[in-house]
Amino acid sequence: MASYLDFEKNIKQLDEDIANAQIKGDEAAVAILNKNLEKEIAKTYKNLDEYQRLALARHPDRPYALDYVRAILSDAKEIHGDRAYRDDPSIVCYLGYVAGKKVVLIAEQKGRGTKYKIMRNFGMPHPEGYRKALRVAKLAEKFELPVVFLIDTPGAYPGIGAEERGQSEAIARNLFELSALKTRTIAIVIGEGGSGGALAIGVADKFAMMKNSVFSVISPEGCAAILWSDPAKTQAATGAMKITADELKALGLIDDVIEEPVMGAHRDKDGAAKAVGAYIVKALNELEAMSLEEISEKRTQKILSVGSYDE
Repeated sequence: MASYLDFEKNIKQLDEDIANAQIKGDEAAVAILNKNLEKEIAKTYKNLDEYQRLALARHPDRPYALDYVRAILSDAKEIHGDRAYRDDPSIVCYLGYVAGKKVVLIAEQKGRGTKYKIMRNFGMPHPEGYRKALRVAKLAEKFELPVVFLIDTPGAYPGIGAEERGQSEAIARNLFELSALKTRTIAIVIGEGGSGGALAIGVADKFAMMKNSVFSVISPEGCAAILWSDPAKTQAATGAMKITADELKALGLIDDVIEEPVMGAHRDKDGAAKAVGAYIVKALNELEAMSLEEISEKRTQKILSVGSYDE
C-alpha cells in the first residue's frame, strides 16, 4: 500500500478511483482518470512549501541509499568494518562502477520496515560508522578512486554508548580528514541531511541536494523545542531555517540541485536513480578535468568561503 502525505489527498483519491475503474474493466474511465492524475500531480508539486518538502524528504516510500546502490552501481562489492570496534550497518560502503567509472560509494542507510529500521538504527550512525566511512575514504585515496557520499540521516546517534566511544571526535575527525582527502569527492543529500551526522560525510568537491531533500544544523522539531518550547511551531521553524535545496543553493552553501521526477522520488524511483546517476557522471567528468592540486586548492577556498568572520 502506498503512503500519502496530507497534501496528497487529491492524488490519493484519484489513485483509488483508478484502481476501482481497473477492477470494473472500464478502460475509458482509467484513461481519463490517469490524465487527471498527471494534472493533479503537476499542480500539487509545482509550488511546495518548505514544510511539504520536509515531509517528502522523510517520506516512508522515498528511495534510500541501497535503492540507489542497486540501481546505479554495477559490480558492487561491499566493504565492512572500522577495524577498531565493529561494523555499523547505518553506514554502507561499496566499491563498484557508475556508468563504467570506478568509484567508492559511502552512504547512510535508514532501513525499510521495522526489522531493518532497527538493524540500521534508523539511519543514525554510531562513531564506528563514521570511522568506517573514513577508513574506506582513505582506501579510495590510496588507490586514487573518486568517492561518492549519499547523505540521508536525521542525525548522528546520541546514545550513551555512542558518546562513550567518541561520537563528536569521530565527526570532527571526518571533517578534518575529508577536507584534505587527496582524491575527487562528491556528496549528495538524497533525503534528510541532519546536523553533524550528515556533515560528517558531507565535505566534498561537489555538494548537491535532490530537489525534495533537506539539510540543516538541527531538525525543525528540535529548533521549535529550543526557541519556543512548542512542537506546534515546527512548521514555522521549517520555513525560517532555510533548509531546502533551492534556498541553500541561493545562499551558496551547496553547488547543485538535482531535479526529481515531477511526481517525486517516492513515486518514480527509477527516474530518481537516473537523475542521481547522471549527476554523478557529470560531476566526475568536471572533476577529472582538473588536477588533484587544483581540486585541493578549490576545496580549501570553498570551505573557507562558508560563513563570514572578522579578523
